[in-house]
Amino acid sequence: MTIAITVLSYLLALLLGLGVGLMQISNRRLLVMFGKGYVDVLRGVPLLVQIFFIYFGLGRIFNLDRFSAGVIAVGICYSAYMAEIIRAGIESVAHGQHEAAASLGMTPAQTMRHVILPQATRIIVPPSASEFIACLKDSSLVSIIGLRELTRAGREYYSQYFVDFQTWLLVGVVYLAMTLLLTRFTRYLEKRFAVRGYGTGLRR
Repeated sequence: MTIAITVLSYLLALLLGLGVGLMQISNRRLLVMFGKGYVDVLRGVPLLVQIFFIYFGLGRIFNLDRFSAGVIAVGICYSAYMAEIIRAGIESVAHGQHEAAASLGMTPAQTMRHVILPQATRIIVPPSASEFIACLKDSSLVSIIGLRELTRAGREYYSQYFVDFQTWLLVGVVYLAMTLLLTRFTRYLEKRFAVRGYGTGLRR
């Protein structure tokens, strides 16, 4: 359950973050204002509050179950952080790339898709992987609405057998094992996608 919540939430965060990130660099003032407002609001409200809002507010309007509400809440929260990562990655690509694409007759959409995003991806991937680790750990907060993920399962086991130290030690070890594995993968990505001149040495 923990893995399912994390993966689905992160995929939602990527999709929303890409859209909001592109809004922030748009030439249309209204889109820019919406994108910046979206990021500021969601980063300014704790994830736990967003979970309550989605589950007890929108969840009742749209008849969302606990799993859907949890995934949506975590995904929307992390989309704000992903939007900033994507925006920063796109803006770090030299402006000359836009000019070169325009000189070849590419439209802005074609330039973004075929020239800018492929280059920005190398910069975006390492911090995005770090956000996945944070998303994994924060998925424990959905236990507050009754989802039986790792933290909730630990709480139920403790309530049944009254072994508090051993239970939370095991829960912590499982989380640590998952995060250490993902951390090693993140370091691999940092080496694999490192770009000279962007603060990461090119290591092979």
